Amino acid sequence: MHVEFCGAAQQVTGSMHLVHFGKYKVLLDCGLFQGRRSEAFDINRNLCFDPTQVDAVVLSHAHIDHSGNLPSLVKKGFRGKIFATSATRDLCATMLLDSARIQESDVSYVNKHRRLSHEKEFSPLYVQEDAVKAIKAFRSQDYQESFVVVPGMTVTFFDAGHMLGSAAVKINMQEHGQAPVCLVFSGDIGRYQKPVLRDPQVIAGADYVIMEATYGDRFHEDNQDTKETLKKICNQVWDEKGKLIIPAFSVGRTQYIVYMLNQLAESGELPAFKVFVDSPLAIEATEVYRRHIECFDEEFLHDLLHEEDRDPLGFRGLFYTRSSEYSKKINSLDEPIIVISASGMCEAGRILHHLKNNIEKTNTTVLFAGYQAENTLGRRILDGEKEVRIFGKPYQVKCKYARLESASGHGDQNELMQWLKSVADKGTLKKVALVHCELEPAKVLAARIEQEEIAEVIIPKRGQTLLLQ
Repeated sequence: MHVEFCGAAQQVTGSMHLVHFGKYKVLLDCGLFQGRRSEAFDINRNLCFDPTQVDAVVLSHAHIDHSGNLPSLVKKGFRGKIFATSATRDLCATMLLDSARIQESDVSYVNKHRRLSHEKEFSPLYVQEDAVKAIKAFRSQDYQESFVVVPGMTVTFFDAGHMLGSAAVKINMQEHGQAPVCLVFSGDIGRYQKPVLRDPQVIAGADYVIMEATYGDRFHEDNQDTKETLKKICNQVWDEKGKLIIPAFSVGRTQYIVYMLNQLAESGELPAFKVFVDSPLAIEATEVYRRHIECFDEEFLHDLLHEEDRDPLGFRGLFYTRSSEYSKKINSLDEPIIVISASGMCEAGRILHHLKNNIEKTNTTVLFAGYQAENTLGRRILDGEKEVRIFGKPYQVKCKYARLESASGHGDQNELMQWLKSVADKGTLKKVALVHCELEPAKVLAARIEQEEIAEVIIPKRGQTLLLQ
């Protein structure tokens, strides 16, 4: 038995790990790689395994860097089942179709200009028909209810607290005549005592752990500071009569930002902005949120039951915009506004049009509410580059930009350690593999894990394997 690390290895994107178990191969996540366009083009199209030989997929959650390459897997011949929580399945039903539409649309836009320059045209990674086939392969599973993936391998989902439906995965497996092995895959580990979602659930008794380490070297401000930071930035933008543009993942981050703005609006602390959630996917995801109250924490449920409008994700002045025509009108508004749009790393979708129209304005503020992977447009802006390319054309970065780091759904170093210690509680843990991380944060977290004598740590490269014995 061994695990082959096929993605999110010394990188924070493209989660993909292949478990070799006897004659079976089970894939943990199948995410899109996001980053430098030429590199992403190659990695997303050329999987490091034969999809026809994969027997099943176990999906931790619906974010595109974890689920977004499932249509490619199906397109290339995968015919097994995809196991996920019911909320993850419901979210993926819209997110994968949206991903396909965005790729088709963006490729069409780029090809229009490439034709004028007599350059070779691109083709989308996959199309909507491929996404539909992937969605049909999903099988929903409840939290803390064990199920068989392949003979000899039993899986249990535990709430990871990262986004709606997110799960840490406990895998119990035993080959004939061999001792049983317990492998835990963290997926993305959420925050403790953060509004909206429940805290990560306790898992104990692992022999091996594959664990994310996105913020292995950082410590988040607390949630009250998040609200105060957001309030301060909103007031500054209002005074400048400018625009606040918030790139945010359509699922999870958008709902958290809206909830924070809702609290400011309910308390009379939000200026009279028009606030636009400009993402059809975010609108559909918000409706999925309303159907899965089993994932919410007590604070959110209290607001849901006791607010005057009984809607923690809605307030006066908030508009959810679906049509592209309405989206275009937003950029023509000459008044202070807030725009929340996807994608969260500014790699695709409507956020690119909002940045194109506003990035050269000094009274625009771009507020990043989540992690920006290396070589993404969001990361280049946040790193202070003076010129960036959007849709292939250069733009001067004259806007202000800031980071709302504690809005992240990823646990910081202390929260990662809290989760790991619960997994290691029974004293059986042999080895931890840190993934979904850049190298330096991983080294910091690895040093702390080893200093506290929890387990041996590896930081695998893409293609490296971990023996399970």
